[in-house]
Amino acid sequence: MSDTAVAPIVFDEVFLHRLERLALTVRRSRSGQDIGDRRSPQRGSSVEFADFRSYTLGDDLRRVDWNAYARLGKLFVRLYHDEQNTTLHLLLDTSASMDWGEGETNKLLWGRRLAAALGYIALAGQDRVVVTTVAASAVQRSTLFHGVRSARRLFSFLTDQISPGGETDLDTALRQVTSRVKGPAILISDLLCPGWGEGGLNSLRNAGHDVSVIHCLSPAEMDPSFRGDLRLIDRETGTGRDVTVDEHLLDRYRASLASWRAELAAHCLQQGMAYISARTDETLEALVLGSLRRERVVT
Repeated sequence: MSDTAVAPIVFDEVFLHRLERLALTVRRSRSGQDIGDRRSPQRGSSVEFADFRSYTLGDDLRRVDWNAYARLGKLFVRLYHDEQNTTLHLLLDTSASMDWGEGETNKLLWGRRLAAALGYIALAGQDRVVVTTVAASAVQRSTLFHGVRSARRLFSFLTDQISPGGETDLDTALRQVTSRVKGPAILISDLLCPGWGEGGLNSLRNAGHDVSVIHCLSPAEMDPSFRGDLRLIDRETGTGRDVTVDEHLLDRYRASLASWRAELAAHCLQQGMAYISARTDETLEALVLGSLRRERVVT
């Protein structure tokens, strides 16, 4: 385990207010949900207006905005928000490989803070939150958090109740939690394991869950700076390998990493899962308000 101290999770008021203006995006409909305050991207028949789109043959004429037609000479259909709440499942990889990176770029520390930010968005929107650690075959599940007043308990759980360790077995861990997931699931992981969790993620998706993958790597993993004759030690297994690191080897490493990330993105796109690649030196504000909004994990 790293000697990096786990500081309490604290966000400044400006960032919290920005998070409060966001909402979870749920791309799949679910049965048995309560009516609530959250906004879903599903377009329904509630009274809250969402957006316009151009009229297409077969659309309900009762939804046509005739005022817009009078002004613009084109037919537009009104869209409305379905209003419902749900349970956000934050799946946090706590394997030994996640305990890597200097200071604030430590992947697990960064992952805790990201989970806290996403959880706060859900709680502020009257959604519920459950955190589940996914590393080895054993998983740890938090209690159910509901309401913005439970944000402190969520932050405390992420700070005090999670310890890194063990080898990554995402397939086994994710298959274990599939039956327990009753809402959108967001995986925060470096995906550094055999098969990168493809089978487990597909299991979640095939069960009808809305799945997002936030793939986090440290700056040292994205662009290594070391050179020379080295012995590299596997963070999880302790096995070592002697290598000579030069520019040629680093170029091959960067090309392989880029190819792997592109492969992950293509697979997730094909399976209808959101994929976001992130560096742990990226600020949470830039990630949440930038990449996560572009990929419609939040709106």
